[in-house]
Amino acid sequence: MNVIHPAVHPVEAPPLTGAANDAIPRGRMKDIQGMPGTTGGLVLRFSQFAFALLALCVMATTGDFPSVTAFCYLVTAVSLQSLWSLTLAILDVYAILVKRRFRNPRVVSLFAIGDWITSTLTFAAACASAGITVLISNDMNDCALNHCTRFETATAMAFMSWFAVSPSFILNFWSLASK
Repeated sequence: MNVIHPAVHPVEAPPLTGAANDAIPRGRMKDIQGMPGTTGGLVLRFSQFAFALLALCVMATTGDFPSVTAFCYLVTAVSLQSLWSLTLAILDVYAILVKRRFRNPRVVSLFAIGDWITSTLTFAAACASAGITVLISNDMNDCALNHCTRFETATAMAFMSWFAVSPSFILNFWSLASK
């Protein structure tokens, strides 16, 4: 079998030096506030942590939450969310202080997967707790014997924490997909 070989071989261009090298646009994505290592990302992480911690504290001060599985799940989910958000907030503070951004795809994928897992757990726990809270308050009319206001407050704080996690997940996933 005869194979025709091209007569002209491609030649790579020599690397640019000097001022011409500085004019080449880099392949990096612009920093969008809310991404890891930015002040917007730190604000999102702090709000995630604060809302999850508030939900945890409100639910923990209620003495009868262990009797309902959904409320135990809420306490577990917001505990995990608060630990995750606090850890990433510390990393964001470090990145801001040393003026670096998280660009390593493995680190960004770890952030995206962690945000995805914690946001899913927090949302599921908040939905389950909201269902039980509606059952207790509206269907059973049993708020006089229970701490309905505290249950509703903790559930609302869990939803607020989830609302703060969602942009972090979307921005982390987007920055990972754009590399």
